[in-house]
Amino acid sequence: MRKMSEPLTITTMRPREALLISILIVAVMGVTMIGFGWVPHISIVLVMCGLFAYGRFKGAGFDAMQKSMAEGVVSGIGAIYLFFYIGLLVAALMMSGAIPTLMYYGFDLISPHFFYISAFVLCSVIGISLGSGFTTCATAGVAFLGMAEAFDANPAIVAGAVVSGALFGDKMSPLSDTTTIAASIVGVDLFDHIRNMMFTTIPAWILTALLLWLLTGNVADADLSNIAAMQQQLVASGLVHGYALLPFAVLIVLAVRKVNAIYTIIATIFTAIAVTYIHSSPTLGQLGGWFFGGYKPAEGLDLGTVGKLVSRGGMESMFFSQTIVILALSLGGLLQGLGVLPALLAGVTHLLTGVGRATAAAAATAFGINFLIGEQYLSLLLTGNTFKPLYERLNLHPRNLARTIEDSGTVINPLVPWGVYGVFLAGILGVPVVDYVPYAFFCYLSLILTLIYGFTGFTISRLPQEQTS
Repeated sequence: MRKMSEPLTITTMRPREALLISILIVAVMGVTMIGFGWVPHISIVLVMCGLFAYGRFKGAGFDAMQKSMAEGVVSGIGAIYLFFYIGLLVAALMMSGAIPTLMYYGFDLISPHFFYISAFVLCSVIGISLGSGFTTCATAGVAFLGMAEAFDANPAIVAGAVVSGALFGDKMSPLSDTTTIAASIVGVDLFDHIRNMMFTTIPAWILTALLLWLLTGNVADADLSNIAAMQQQLVASGLVHGYALLPFAVLIVLAVRKVNAIYTIIATIFTAIAVTYIHSSPTLGQLGGWFFGGYKPAEGLDLGTVGKLVSRGGMESMFFSQTIVILALSLGGLLQGLGVLPALLAGVTHLLTGVGRATAAAAATAFGINFLIGEQYLSLLLTGNTFKPLYERLNLHPRNLARTIEDSGTVINPLVPWGVYGVFLAGILGVPVVDYVPYAFFCYLSLILTLIYGFTGFTISRLPQEQTS
């Protein structure tokens, strides 16, 4: 009888057949998403239709294939639930002023004589507070690029610093969808995953700051009016208060104490609600609207760029991520059920006999999906699904896999000119991807460090003995 923890496999195939199918899947997704500009959802559904036809050809019934898809979704159901709470949390941190206050004080970190480092540090702070590299680049990043000429700074280096800081936040923030996906797909606690990522992320951050400091030349005293204007707009929103940082304090304390992510988020939300009523008095109807559709500043306030920055959060904002996770997990379950993933692993298992090789293979897969398909989410979901059984067989804790796919998946997409992130950043920052890639130090330092750790065994954790017996 099949164990409950073992995924259902309804057909079998040889590794070469599985490799051919994988190449076709990558080709279809690459052409439709890069060539036609489709959103990933449509490309995944198209691939699934093709797999249905292939499954029928192999003699698999639709009910069996549907059961495989359902098992795939169940394997990552934690991420789907967690996204609801993250949407609520972002709205709560906005209405309480926690995020606007953190950004306000973050702007004080800007130094005309250390412009590149200032851009990196500030984007790191905003990225952590927002949990979105896209939003960080579209706001603070655009402001820094606008000041680059006044500072006599190299726009490519500025863009590299902005991207590095934004991706640090995107990778390490508990509000980030990629962080949530990586943790849930392999079955580890969100904050346990974030703590484990510090082993590669903190050294990469420090090295990036050092490299940007070395690149800092003689810069002119510049006009910081753009930043001052954003600070004034934040104050005008009525959300900037020192005590508004209390929800972040609760979040950090509970995370350090290893409290379950859901409980931590709930406690932070209630703290944020209490703080909200110190400086404002929203009705229960407004609270419900903000929690679903995201926080909106009072009508009539002219907040300029900041208006869009603070209008965030809510359950609704998570629907795009949730639906792509559901579809990608379904695709992973279907690939498992049809025997594609087991066959691929069987073809290389004899080579993946150690931690270093397993780490390199997982990193190469996430890296390759980013370059071939240009999609960040799929690099995490497909790699996590594929390599989780291998890591279990090697007695490796799944947190190692979660860190590896973040270091080779999340932070790599901005370096791909045709990737979702790369196309967005080139347009919003006005700097071609190939120009800022050499200076996006944090992105490739994370990958290098995770490979070094894999081959040396440094910070690699094993499964407890009772879980392997």
